[in-house]
Amino acid sequence: MAARAVHELPNEVEVVEHQWITMRDGTRLSARIWKPAGAERNPVPAVLEFIPYRKRDIKRMRDTQIHHYFAAHGHAGVRVDLRGSGDSEGILTDEYLLQEQEDAEDILRWLAEQPWCTGDVGMMGISWGGFNALQVAARRPPQLKAVIAVAATDDRYADDVHYKGGCLLNDNLSWASVMFAFNSMPPDPKIVGDRWREMWMQRLEDSGLWVKRWMSHPQRDDYWRHGSVCEDYSAIQVPVMIVSGWADGYPNPVFRLVENLQAPCKGLVGPWSHIYPHMGLPGPQIGFLQEALRWWDQWLRGEERGLLEEPRLRVWMQDSVRPRTQYASRPGRWVAEPSWPSPNIDWTRLQLSPRHMQWPGEPPPETDAGKPVAIQSPLSLGLFGGKWCSYNNGPDLPYDQREEDGGALIFDTQPLEEAVEILGAPVVELDLESSRPVAQIAVRLSDEAPDGKATRVTYGVLNLCHRNGHDQPAYLEPGSRERIRVPLDHIAQSFPRGHRIRLAVSTSYWPLAWPPPQPVRLTLYPEGCHLDLPVRPPREEDRGLPAFDEAEAAPPPASTALEHGHGNWIVSRDLARDESTLHVIEDDGRAYLEDVDLEVERSADEWYRARGDDFTSLSGEVIHRRRLRRGDWSIYTETRTLLTCDEGHFRIHATLDAYENGLRVFAKTWDERVPRAFL
Repeated sequence: MAARAVHELPNEVEVVEHQWITMRDGTRLSARIWKPAGAERNPVPAVLEFIPYRKRDIKRMRDTQIHHYFAAHGHAGVRVDLRGSGDSEGILTDEYLLQEQEDAEDILRWLAEQPWCTGDVGMMGISWGGFNALQVAARRPPQLKAVIAVAATDDRYADDVHYKGGCLLNDNLSWASVMFAFNSMPPDPKIVGDRWREMWMQRLEDSGLWVKRWMSHPQRDDYWRHGSVCEDYSAIQVPVMIVSGWADGYPNPVFRLVENLQAPCKGLVGPWSHIYPHMGLPGPQIGFLQEALRWWDQWLRGEERGLLEEPRLRVWMQDSVRPRTQYASRPGRWVAEPSWPSPNIDWTRLQLSPRHMQWPGEPPPETDAGKPVAIQSPLSLGLFGGKWCSYNNGPDLPYDQREEDGGALIFDTQPLEEAVEILGAPVVELDLESSRPVAQIAVRLSDEAPDGKATRVTYGVLNLCHRNGHDQPAYLEPGSRERIRVPLDHIAQSFPRGHRIRLAVSTSYWPLAWPPPQPVRLTLYPEGCHLDLPVRPPREEDRGLPAFDEAEAAPPPASTALEHGHGNWIVSRDLARDESTLHVIEDDGRAYLEDVDLEVERSADEWYRARGDDFTSLSGEVIHRRRLRRGDWSIYTETRTLLTCDEGHFRIHATLDAYENGLRVFAKTWDERVPRAFL
């Protein structure tokens, strides 16, 4: 569902389809600019979005809806392709490089010097564009006056697509494959001229295999510290709006930034997946672009919009829902906190006993009280866990957790005598021992309805070798008891009267996270185990929160859907081979972009396989296909990445094939091994 397209906008807009901006080393980056008509006579602030996702074609529709809208309301919108992406010169060899940050500073300087710009610039973006907006803010370029970061992080190791709790995420493979495909695409000859083929060949040859680089840094080292603004929050001195969604992979940084930034900061978390909130799914969508304009008006124009009088944090308190893999909307209501941590949170400790959890003062069941409990989960546990970061373009949210709970230790409360609402990051503390020196634990918190259906609310995973910190891993001593702390993701959730709160503990969570090299048996001693819940009693002040405006955007450019796309997640079980497979289909279809006379086609398939209890049978395979066509010019690329393992190494096999007008013009193969370091 798209935001309402606003056709009667307040100002005429001039669009510059392509503008070269020269960097300090002479490399030219390609920009697309939307300006209010007459900005040369009446200069305006500018808003920069600086990302590698191809402004000319792949993100053309979205960019127009956002930046045309800003320009029509008095702020120039500027979209620049990163060095080596889209129509920009150079080679893109990794994310968030120092080169990228210096390029951003050069762009800000260039913008401030333009006669149509007042010299005040904001940066915004979702995901990559939110990351580099925060990173550039920490460098304090004088032109940058404010930031809006959506689905971004302050900690590239602890809260990003690569690792979670020190566990290797399969989103690391998935995302590396996305960038593998983007880096295989050429610039548009209509923009760069006859050099397009030379630039294309340089990209194909030199962009590299990013997944190997990321997997070569399995702990939190200087590689991940670079670009992690949590290293020094005080470096950011401009106002920051930080936004995410509960179905997204980035809710935790919102709370840390609201807590730690000394500059004006506003946190917003809705029910959304990895998408701008004016297009947000699951809904409800909000008038995010109107909120952004209020932000830009106050911090770029100096016009008072009352932002400092508003609560520092606003989140969507989710109501209970039936478990589904896809939601059009999540019922709930907006709640707000003046600060974070909030004085309105009552931390409540629930004690674990075999199969049960007790509220304070509630006696444990007498049966098996104090008896140790053990678990060795099957490799198939996790097939219904959904994606680390939902895009909601397929059924990628977690399904009924009863599909997973049979292979886990389960701890249930008694049916709730009254509703309970939580806001924050629950924490589980466990007294346990492991049968192996390398082990993993996954903890899920679910809302169990009276009919037994269980909807996952939040979760956490931890590589137990990282129990003392992600920068100082240490092997476990088999049979030795350890005190383990597992933080779960932040969440706002209401549990109705009559429901139970369920805690599930397992020794693996495939394919969301890559399991340890061998099967592991964990033994828990319940008398030393508990769950700390951030209980938030309902507050009357929430009723007075102003409603968000209806979602709006500028009309998208004309396009024709030539083939409709689709997405799906298919779980299959081959009982003869004892093999479980998750097949992810992501097909964006084929579209014709009329104003640039270009056909664009994208599709991808992912397979995650495991056989029995053979932890060396695991594999992840991703294939991406990209096609561009204009008249007698046709480009097709196909990338394939296969990740497998043995007990001591990961193995990466990758291929890249590129075709021009049906003839293969480039082929390259990689076959790499990466040691398993505490993984």
